Amino acid sequence: MPRSSPYRIDLSDHERGVLESLARSYTLPYWQVTRAKMVLLAAEGLRNDQIAARLDCRREVVSQWRKRFFESRLAGLEDRPRRGRPPTFSP
Repeated sequence: MPRSSPYRIDLSDHERGVLESLARSYTLPYWQVTRAKMVLLAAEGLRNDQIAARLDCRREVVSQWRKRFFESRLAGLEDRPRRGRPPTFSP
């Protein structure tokens, strides 16, 4: 039997509104939409393996974003700075 996550997600009305608008967006990058959907499904009480099956991704990825949202809330869903040489060309 799969274990449940120790990171229980309870959303405020503001957070839910922001995440729902991100999840419904057609113009945002895929990673932002997927992360918002992961957190919304976690707030509904689904386990990481159930969320991963619904969104067609790995359980470890869901676990990572659930933990980062739990620790940093909405700011935790943004990309962190990466190591290495900065890009030579602008996006």
